[in-house]
Amino acid sequence: MKAINASIVRSLNHGSICFCADNSGAKEVKIIAVYKYHGRKKTQPRGGIADLVNVVVKKGKPEIRKKVERAVVIRVRKEYRRPDGTRIKFEDNAVVIVDEKGLPKGSEVKGVVAKEVGERFPKIAGISSGVV
Repeated sequence: MKAINASIVRSLNHGSICFCADNSGAKEVKIIAVYKYHGRKKTQPRGGIADLVNVVVKKGKPEIRKKVERAVVIRVRKEYRRPDGTRIKFEDNAVVIVDEKGLPKGSEVKGVVAKEVGERFPKIAGISSGVV
């Protein structure tokens, strides 16, 4: 994964419920793991903006419910700092479901996407309605 410039706050714990912002059929997902997370012994994995996470679909279409999927975190409520000194936060925690290559499964993303996601996953930023 490509490095990003912002000081990322890892605010999404193992078990956090997030809104699914694409049209893949999922509505709510629960984070069960964070890819490439290296923490201390006996600590739960934590994710932040532009992290690749493993999720279970809790609400949505019946054919996608109870499935384990990969997702990318595109918005977080917790405020984080960018290198130019600005601080940014969003009104919800949102993810986009992706495949093994990091390409989104849906064809559109509801709402805006953080600029850090566009650096690491350009296809997600391309199908979003805006980049902040």
